[in-house]
Amino acid sequence: MKPTIYLVFVDDWELRGNGSGDVRELQFKPMCELTSLYQEFGVRGSFNAEVMQQIAFRRNQDKHPELRELADEWEKHVRKTYRQSHDVQLQIHPQWSDAELVDGKWRLTSDWSILNYSLEDARKMLTAGKSYLETLLRAVDPEYRCVSFRSGSWCIAPSPHLLSLLAELDIVFDMSIVAGLRCDTRNIQLDFTKCEEDFLPFYPVMTDARRVSTKVEPIICVPTNCFYSSRGYVFQRQLKKLRQRLSRETQSINASQTATAYGAEWEPVGVSKLGRIYEDKIKPYVRGQHYISDLAQLNYPLLREMLSSIRERARKSGLPEVPVILENHTKDIGDFSDIKRFLSDVSRSSDIKFLTLTELASKLDAGAFSIRTANH
Repeated sequence: MKPTIYLVFVDDWELRGNGSGDVRELQFKPMCELTSLYQEFGVRGSFNAEVMQQIAFRRNQDKHPELRELADEWEKHVRKTYRQSHDVQLQIHPQWSDAELVDGKWRLTSDWSILNYSLEDARKMLTAGKSYLETLLRAVDPEYRCVSFRSGSWCIAPSPHLLSLLAELDIVFDMSIVAGLRCDTRNIQLDFTKCEEDFLPFYPVMTDARRVSTKVEPIICVPTNCFYSSRGYVFQRQLKKLRQRLSRETQSINASQTATAYGAEWEPVGVSKLGRIYEDKIKPYVRGQHYISDLAQLNYPLLREMLSSIRERARKSGLPEVPVILENHTKDIGDFSDIKRFLSDVSRSSDIKFLTLTELASKLDAGAFSIRTANH
């Protein structure tokens, strides 16, 4: 018998990491498009609301009255989405801590990684974000609470206090682990290439979410799904690039200088030319290209490969039911057609069901899903 796969469609709902972008175009408009697709295919989605951004808008609204209108719209969209039976949960990007609007542009000078903040500073941010969301949404549903967390830029481990702080705030599970991910940029340094669990829910070592604890802990980690594409897809992609180069075709992206600057924020540092050739040209042929299961970054063939990978891993787990968290960034979606095809596929699949983050937390609490320890 095939295992039942519970897909959790999660969207990180935010501006760009450096504060650039139009809120209405990158957040409000695509959120409405995505929820319309969810409604069409009977999917209840989840949105990780970047609350530090919203708090910064409120903090600056007296000096910049236009921010008050945008902050009010932000709350309107969050409430509307929640009323449509979608979920809203917590995400924190600490670079918004001391954000200021200067000449129409956000100036974000604080550290991007919550791992670099003290216990008290991290507690202050998390408490403020959780309180803001719960106050906002309890006006719609008195029973609403924040039960899950995704750290900005995936920064969750190692940390002497972050997981314990989340447990203290009654967060049921964290979903910031993406196995195989490694970042060394001007703002983020993390290494998840040696995670001990990359697919199933697990109890983490409380000082290092990359490791599986030998015992039950006060918080659970559910990895955000990742997969490796087939070598055939890697070959096709490289062949396409070669053809474009030979025919002198260029791919142009109609992006502003601000967007280009944002892309530069994620450029790796300290990597030699030979190192980049190995990572980009050679390594993918050994195992396939590593991908986060981010719907905004995957075309339809890759979404199909992702689903095949999930089914195979669920089968190999030997478990009857497996939850899988998928990622998305609506701010990056220009064309929803591939996502629409994928939603159509999974909505007709007998082995697939859908959960929100709140529903996943409830099932984890109730013991409906196996939670791994290092001894089991």
